[in-house]
Amino acid sequence: MKTSPNKAALLVRISDDREGDAAGVNRQERDARALAERLGWTVGPIFTENDTSAFKRRMVTLPDGSTGLRVVRPQFRALLEAIRVGQVDGLVAYHLDRVARDPRDLEDLIDVVESVRIPVETVTGSLRLSSDSEITMARIGVAIANQSSRDTSRRIRRKQEELAEQGRYGGGGARRYGYDRDGVTLIPEEAEVLRYAAQRVLEGASLTGLCVELDQQGHRPVKAERWSSKTLGDQLRSARVAGLRVHRGEVVGEAEWPAILDRETWEAVQVALDGRRVEGARRELSHWLSGLLFCGLCGLPLPANFVREGMHRYWCHSGRSKGGCGKIAIHGPGAEQEAERQVVAYLSRPDVADRLSEVTSRRGAERARADLAEDEAQLRELSRMWAEKAITLDEYAEARRIIQARIEGAKAVQLAQVPEAARRVLLAGDPGAAWMAQEPRAKRDTARVLLGSLGYKGWAVGPHDKSKARRFDASRMALADLGEK
Repeated sequence: MKTSPNKAALLVRISDDREGDAAGVNRQERDARALAERLGWTVGPIFTENDTSAFKRRMVTLPDGSTGLRVVRPQFRALLEAIRVGQVDGLVAYHLDRVARDPRDLEDLIDVVESVRIPVETVTGSLRLSSDSEITMARIGVAIANQSSRDTSRRIRRKQEELAEQGRYGGGGARRYGYDRDGVTLIPEEAEVLRYAAQRVLEGASLTGLCVELDQQGHRPVKAERWSSKTLGDQLRSARVAGLRVHRGEVVGEAEWPAILDRETWEAVQVALDGRRVEGARRELSHWLSGLLFCGLCGLPLPANFVREGMHRYWCHSGRSKGGCGKIAIHGPGAEQEAERQVVAYLSRPDVADRLSEVTSRRGAERARADLAEDEAQLRELSRMWAEKAITLDEYAEARRIIQARIEGAKAVQLAQVPEAARRVLLAGDPGAAWMAQEPRAKRDTARVLLGSLGYKGWAVGPHDKSKARRFDASRMALADLGEK
């Protein structure tokens, strides 16, 4: 084994760099260089993992095409490759747990070090891999470090659950735009930027155009020099700006910090942005059933698909990112005519008119909001009962399905508060005629409100009956319940 490497790699890592100044990894580098100098080693490439966890795992696609939980450390992997191909002939780090906290990572390092036989040293003397006993001690050390990380993670999760229950700020991560570093104190100038952006979205402005406008006005996001549509969209979608506490992706109640947007405005922004998401990058909506037709086999939405000039279909094509089944398609004009017939028929029914009157009123929205909060609380209680084995998995699944359907219904009622075009139609003297006069996007917004108030999300399209002639068959379109996959 070489004793005096002339291109020894330095590996420096810190899990959390809240200040963003790389002070921790810089200190490690200085100490590692000093050790290399004492050993008479010449330092080569430096592999820096700043603000990088060696414990947290993510679901990734593995080389064989399967998926699995792995610690994602690109620089560590680059180091292993550099050792394997001979770009480095030694390794210096600060401490064992700076090198690895996941046993799989350590084993990968052991394999490559043993295959090319290079020396490994740490400032604290906690990691060497030159003998079987040293390898065994490294494995024990990583197992202890891994357990320590698990213990810490468990305590943090419990603390976050308690803070979420109390609506308090959980801390950690970058500063949130609109709020100071304490996560609670408003920054008035930034709060006004978000209020302005929300109002412009409701007026129909695009996120891309808004980003240009904010950049020109000199407003900057927290961690970048310019706004992007994703950054601005994420800010406006965040429940935080509505004064709501989110835990593990779910709103769990009111937060301790002041809201930037009132609840009604925030909900209106969600619907406005969701409507644009359905259409992707297209500016004009040509086929209004986009986002309202779903595959009767796999449950995915059926986007409009060009066939030839003047002809289109709605097709669950398999080439898109989410991978449709490719087995369901329906004649576009025929589907739109049938859906239009059903919508106009619903709009003319007195009982539907009463229901719409309720959901388009502020009183209806407040009731829906209260129902939603109760159902979400019940869902959390249900999860607790299952975790404590007070109910079986089958009981939990069935109860969750029922509650989730109610939640989807309550959300649909809230959505009814937003589209101005939809409200004008629903409050018109002749809603059917008013709906027919709308542009495609307004038709879709109105149809979504109407169907949502009745407990539906759109239409599920079933397979074609091969015993029938190849022509449009309205019976293939069945109303799809909210919450239905």
